[in-house]
Parts: sequence; structure tokens; C-alpha cells
Amino acid sequence: MNIELRPQPRPGVMDIDAYVPGKSAAPAGVARVHKLSSNENPLGASPAAIEAAKAAAERMEFYPDGAARRLREAIAETHGLNVANIMCFNGSDEALALLTRIYVGQGDEGIYTEHGFLAYKIYIQSVGATPVAARESAETANVDAILAALTPRTRIVFLANPNNPTGTYLPIDEVRRLHAALPGNVLLVIDAAYAEYVRRNDYEAGVELVSGSGNVVMTRTFSKVHGLGGARIGWIYAPAAIVDALERVRDPFNVNAIAIEAGVAAMRDRGHVERSVAHNGRWLGWVTAELGRLGLRVTPSVGNFILIHFPDAAKHSAALADEYLSARGFILRRVTAYGFPNALRMTIGSEDANRGVVAALAEFLKA
Repeated sequence: MNIELRPQPRPGVMDIDAYVPGKSAAPAGVARVHKLSSNENPLGASPAAIEAAKAAAERMEFYPDGAARRLREAIAETHGLNVANIMCFNGSDEALALLTRIYVGQGDEGIYTEHGFLAYKIYIQSVGATPVAARESAETANVDAILAALTPRTRIVFLANPNNPTGTYLPIDEVRRLHAALPGNVLLVIDAAYAEYVRRNDYEAGVELVSGSGNVVMTRTFSKVHGLGGARIGWIYAPAAIVDALERVRDPFNVNAIAIEAGVAAMRDRGHVERSVAHNGRWLGWVTAELGRLGLRVTPSVGNFILIHFPDAAKHSAALADEYLSARGFILRRVTAYGFPNALRMTIGSEDANRGVVAALAEFLKA
């Protein structure tokens, strides 16, 4: 067989670094594992969502509602939004990828911040465009740096707010300043996956910006506070023209029937959301303070995770800490690919997990 005759990816595809998720397993022999690598909800999914999923599983022979109408209505009722401007997806990742595919092409540019979600760069490269990383300040998005990166070829700007893996955020006044300076043909995508956890008076997820403009999209997810990462549900709030364009290219039946029913129940179970946010509020501050007492720097976070920086790349490196923690059943996230070779990201977990990580790191730093 002539290997030159096999199908070849188009130029640029094999230059893309594949996304690598956080690990989920400890070394063999570890009895109890605390997975703190993927920013999942330690309280799990709403019991109502679990029951709804079980009921939907009894009807798996039927296709789902292709418009996910009931799910969109539940989102609209909960957040006070116009249902016609809401779309649901197989995770917010699907929405981010489709927006790039629609509005960015060969020879264009897309901007993201230097420590932003790795998928942004992948989506930009996947359409043959050039990814441009705007520098951050104090591990936080910098509006002036984003604006300085603009060129006539810029077509999309991704802003994770709050950002993963840093947990930092931009106040709404800064987001408005960014939007006001963007040309009308540049799409601003505000990825607000962790919005429910933020308790700051100067933060907004982006609804008002979407409502008052034609070039802003807000993306959200059920994977974090709702605890439905395995169901893969994301949603957006977008201007009518953008919704129309997305409807023309999205996959039919892109949200499965079990996910739709689980999502409806999860969205309406506000008690579960409040308990999840309260748990995170308690332990985010505690873990941050305790690690600070150990001499570890923690980037101030408003999400459900923290970025822990290690002081010594030789004796007490992130790699050695990761190995030490994994051997004790605590699975954190390496973030070298995000530009933090000597840091680990930790999801705020259960009380046992949080106390266990702090105790293990105290031992590690003494070793």
C-alpha cells in the first residue's frame, strides 16, 4: 500500500496539541480516591435530576426534542431570559467550537488570554485561523492587552470570566470597556461556566451585554454547580442573528433525551444550587487560608477551584507534590500546558478531601 495515498488531514491539523483532561485515577493500591482535577461538584447532581434521568432512561427508543424546548424554558424561567435567545448544546464546548466555525476562517485571527481555557486555541487553529494570546496581569485578563492584540484580521475574542485555571475574574465595568472598544464585526464570547459561584458585587455573567448588542454571546454549563458533567449540557444566550446561524450548522438532536430531563430538574432545583454554592463558599476560603499558612501562594479565586503555586522547582515542585498527593488518593490537575509548570489546580471538594489535601501538603513540605 502506498502510504502517500491515504487520507491526509488538511494543513495545520496535526500541529494542534490535543486537549488532555485532568487525570481521574490514583496509583494501584490506593484504597480511597478524591478526584479534585476536573472542577466537579462534590455534592454531586441534584437528587431530582437523578430521578428525572432514570425516568427518561425508560424511553430511550425515542429521539429527543431536537429544539430542547423544555430545557430552554426552564433556563429562561430561572434566569428571566427570552427563550428564543437560548440554545442548548452537548456541553458548552460544542457551542464554543461552532461559534468559531461560523465566524472565523482561514487567515483570520482569534484572541484568548494567555492562561485561558486550552480549548479556545484548539478551536481557532481547527478552522485554519491564527490564535493570539493576550498577556494577563497578576494572572487576570487584561483589557488593554486584549485590545492591543486586535488587528483587522481579528474575528473572535474568548473571555473566560471567571477564568480557568486561575479563578480570577474581570469586573463588569472592565468587560463593558472591552466590548465598547471592539469593532462590531468581532464576536465577544463570554464563557461564564463558573458564574453561579461568584459572590462579588462588581461581577455579571454577561446577560445585559448580550441583550444590548449584536456581537456578544454568553456561554454557560450544567457541568459545574449543577453536577451534570457526565450528562454534557451547555447553553448560550445570544442575539437572534447568532442563534439563527447556529441553528443552521448544529447537529440534529445534539442534546440527548436523558440530559434534557436531568437538566430541567437540575435547573429548577434551586435548593441544590444554593447548597452547592454555600459549601464552596465555606471551603474555598478555608483551603486558601490553610495553604497560605503552609507558605504556598494561592491565586485568589472566585470559582470552585484554586491554583496552588509551589516554591521550589527542585525539592518541592508541583510535579513532586502531584506524585505525593496521588499516592495518597488526592488527584489534582497539572497545569503546565496553561503556562504554570510549578502549580497545581485543586477543585474544592468534600470536607474530607479538603482537610486531607492540606494535611498531605503539610507533610510534603516538611519532607
